[in-house]
Amino acid sequence: MDNTARAKKAQTLTIIGLVVMTVMILTKLVPSLNTAGYSVFAGIAFFFIVEAVAKTPQAESGLRFKTLFADLKKPGVWLWVLLPVVSAIVTLIVGNLIFGGEFVAHVMGRTGSILSFDKLPLLVGQVVVAALGEEIAFRGFFVGKSMKLFPFRLCAVVSSALFACAHIAAGSFGLVFFDVATIFIDAVIYAVIYKKSGNCLVSTLSHILCNAAGIAATLIFFV
Repeated sequence: MDNTARAKKAQTLTIIGLVVMTVMILTKLVPSLNTAGYSVFAGIAFFFIVEAVAKTPQAESGLRFKTLFADLKKPGVWLWVLLPVVSAIVTLIVGNLIFGGEFVAHVMGRTGSILSFDKLPLLVGQVVVAALGEEIAFRGFFVGKSMKLFPFRLCAVVSSALFACAHIAAGSFGLVFFDVATIFIDAVIYAVIYKKSGNCLVSTLSHILCNAAGIAATLIFFV
C-alpha cells in the first residue's frame, strides 16, 4: 500500500472513529442506552489503529514518551499545563459558594464509581490510568487525528463538548450545567496543550495535576 492509499485509509478510519465515539457519548442522554463510558476504549483503539495504518513515525506520533521533557519545554506549554490546577481549585470554591456541599457531593458521586477515595495508593493509580486513557482517546485521537481534516478550533470545541457530555451526572439543572461547563473549559485547555506540545502525554500530566489538586482540596477542605 503506497503512502497516498495509507493516508486515505487512515482518514476514513479517523472519521469512523469520530462517529463511533460521538454516538457512544450521545447515548448518555438516553440512560437506558448509555455507552458513554466505553467511548474512551473506542478512542484508544482507533488512535492506535489509525497510527498503525498510517505508519506514523514515532517522532510524529501523538503519544511520545521519549520526547515528553522536550515537549514540556516548548514555548508556553508549562503555563497551560498548570492552568487546570488553578481551574480545579476555583471550581471547587465557586461551586461551594453557589451550591454549598451539594456540589462536592455531586462531584464525588460522579467520580465515586471509578475512584477509591478511601484507599490512597489505589486512588493514585486510578487517577493516572483514567487521565491517560481519556487523553489518548479525546486529545490524542479525537483532536490529534481530526485536526488533520478540520480546523483545530472546531476539533477542540466539539471534542471538549463531547468530553463534558460524557461526564454528565444526575442533579439539578444549575448544578449539572456548572459542572459540565467547568469540565468543558478544562477540556479546551487540554486540547490547546496537545496542539502546542503535539504529545498527549503532556496533556495527561496536566489532567493528572488537575484531578490531584481537585481531589486533595476536596478531601482537605470540603469533606
